[in-house]
Amino acid sequence: MKQTTLAAQTATDPGRRVTVVKNRHVPLVGSTLLAIGVALAAANLRPAVTSLASVLGDVRAALGVSAAWTSALTAVPALCFGFAAFAAPWLGRRLGMARAIGLSLGVLTLGLVLRVIDGPWVVLGGTFIACAGIAVSNVLIPVVVKASFPNKVGLLTGVYTGALSAGAALAAALTPRMEEWLGSWRLAVGAWALLSAGALVVWFAGARHGAASTVVRSVAPVEKRSLLRSPLAWVITVFFGLQSLYAYTVMGWLPAMLVDSGVDRNTAGMLLAVSMLLSVPVSLFVPPLAARFSSQGPMVLALGVLSFGGILGMLVAPAAAPGLWVVLIGFGMGMFPLALLVMSLRTKSTSDTARLSAMAQSIGYLIAASGPFAFGVLREATGTWTTSLTLQLVLLAALTVLGMIAGRPRYV
Repeated sequence: MKQTTLAAQTATDPGRRVTVVKNRHVPLVGSTLLAIGVALAAANLRPAVTSLASVLGDVRAALGVSAAWTSALTAVPALCFGFAAFAAPWLGRRLGMARAIGLSLGVLTLGLVLRVIDGPWVVLGGTFIACAGIAVSNVLIPVVVKASFPNKVGLLTGVYTGALSAGAALAAALTPRMEEWLGSWRLAVGAWALLSAGALVVWFAGARHGAASTVVRSVAPVEKRSLLRSPLAWVITVFFGLQSLYAYTVMGWLPAMLVDSGVDRNTAGMLLAVSMLLSVPVSLFVPPLAARFSSQGPMVLALGVLSFGGILGMLVAPAAAPGLWVVLIGFGMGMFPLALLVMSLRTKSTSDTARLSAMAQSIGYLIAASGPFAFGVLREATGTWTTSLTLQLVLLAALTVLGMIAGRPRYV
């Protein structure tokens, strides 16, 4: 009966045609198990960065590498996220969300293992491979959240970013201690591949596409304006890029700054973990709350002020109250879930969300890649963190202004 009706529609309107939507192009079923899979996948999107950052001094000493190599290593994640993000929408269309994100977790696991088996160039190469896997999930998971949980975008964005922050915190806190227990930085850093392998199993258990469907569509394809011509899309992209630059600079260099101010290595790693953990409650509460309001600008301003206070403290009196500065920085890191939420709120459809996510994350992470590298180079050139931290304050001010503009209620 349904096929007869569709045939009648196309017969009376030659400008329309019947199209079968393939199973892999149907949104994933928004089940509880899928939500758990999203959370576990998210928990693996930062340990590749923070686990290495927390033992970076030992890695550098063991490999006998230069400061330039160390700066390059801290820049690799954001750089890779930018380049690999270009391929994420294509993979999503080609393979479907279930397989594309599953593939990304598999690549991440492979990279985490490879980078601990040999010397400096293998560490760089393995980190690049791991981050290529992360980049695909970075782009596609927000699309899954909007498509599979359309009535719970704020809540699931909070779960996603909360799990992401928790994974980052655990890796920062536990890796130095695991190095002591296992007797090797390679085993301590490589052990995080077990977490990503476990997430891969749960993902494939919970990620199920809905049933294939048959729809009537216009023969003439609907042309969509390029987001490159949208001023709002560019504001969101640069906003995302600057908040990523801030986050990856903190994740890459905060322990080193704390050690230079007199904090011991284990405590420095724990304080980095504290900054990551504090963003968990922010991630869980801020997106659902922000989604209730038409504008997210006031929340961006509040988080920007907290970040500014933390970085200013590290600049003016790092040894006076390092715990306080880390707390302010940690709360300020809640800007990340707001950036992801804005991508969903400023688009009208899941296809637009995917396009904006790809644009913001590919270009944004390429912007972010300059931060950790420049931060380290300036430290090496000047002998202090003063110039680096001053530049960070300027970028935080720009980030806050752009975030307030991106938070206004309109669409790309």
